[in-house]
Amino acid sequence: MESLGEKLRTTRESKAISFDQAGLDTKLAVRYLEALEDENFAKFPGEAYITGFIRNYGAYLDLDVEELLGLYRAIKIQEQPIPVDQLLRKPSALPKVAIGVAIALAVFGLAAGVFMLLAGRAAGAVPVAAPPRIPLEFFMSGDDFEHRFFRGDALFVSLTPEFSADPEDQHRLELLDVSGDDVIIGSPGGPVLVSLSRHASIDLDSNGVFDIRISAVDYVRGRPDMGAELRFERYTAMSFLPEMQVVPSGAASVTSQAHSTVIFSSPNPHPFTFQADFLAGSMFRWEVLFEPARRERNERFFQRLDDLTVPHVHNGVRIWTSNAQAARFQVTGGGRTVPVEIGSPGEVVVADIRWVRGEDNVFRLMVARLEA
Repeated sequence: MESLGEKLRTTRESKAISFDQAGLDTKLAVRYLEALEDENFAKFPGEAYITGFIRNYGAYLDLDVEELLGLYRAIKIQEQPIPVDQLLRKPSALPKVAIGVAIALAVFGLAAGVFMLLAGRAAGAVPVAAPPRIPLEFFMSGDDFEHRFFRGDALFVSLTPEFSADPEDQHRLELLDVSGDDVIIGSPGGPVLVSLSRHASIDLDSNGVFDIRISAVDYVRGRPDMGAELRFERYTAMSFLPEMQVVPSGAASVTSQAHSTVIFSSPNPHPFTFQADFLAGSMFRWEVLFEPARRERNERFFQRLDDLTVPHVHNGVRIWTSNAQAARFQVTGGGRTVPVEIGSPGEVVVADIRWVRGEDNVFRLMVARLEA
């Protein structure tokens, strides 16, 4: 059987390739090619160089590289001397004992690890407290602002659309909680409630005129951890009509206050239904206007979860409440249902909800606040 060196040399010579030509073609130094054919492996700087050069040189000569590497390994095995004293010496029992002890320790460690893992699962993982969230603060400029708020987040609003750096001109609105169906907003006048079907109107400077309307765009009931998408709009975008007149059937015109909120408009007045769903205890009065058969005044103390419906109101209804935010108010008419705001939390309010006609001869259902 040919040795490694003989196989390399005979193949090179059969192809009439000189060492210089092989060196140029393989980019390997001629001295290393000669060392491979002479099986003089001491000239190589390391084992990796030997096997690498065998692969390159064998591939260049179109030989089976794996066969060449096998021949090289056979040479290496033959070169390793066998110590006679180790063959004649009786094997010591110490290595076997050491191996047995190591195996026993490994088994014990594995069993202990499995036990602790199962015990930890049975006891339940110790919860890692999440770092406390730092509430964010936003500043509103322009006529509207919409963002997802989480508990403690606040929006600072000035009375004008232009941003003001004066702290006295900034009014703070804060998300306090998401409780049940309601989103609770802290305002300068106290907490207010908003929901997907009900907005809140805020009087920032307590001058009797609403400045900001807050709407809940999106939230999950009873999940304050998921926050609430809130929209803030300036009331400059809302419709206010001065000096409008009520036009009841067979009655004289009555002048409303200078600032009244439009609920909806129509070419002609039509009956509507007034509804109130009470969220807290409140003394409440109501009276249907300009209908002789329904002129009696109704008054009672409503408790939480009570409701009131005044149907088929043709001209208007006057309401009085000891707490303007104790109930959700809404008006249904002409195929539409519209939530109605009449004041701030804890505020005593007297207001008319009535049809009025403007100078353009368009009828509008208005909320007109009166002197309490």
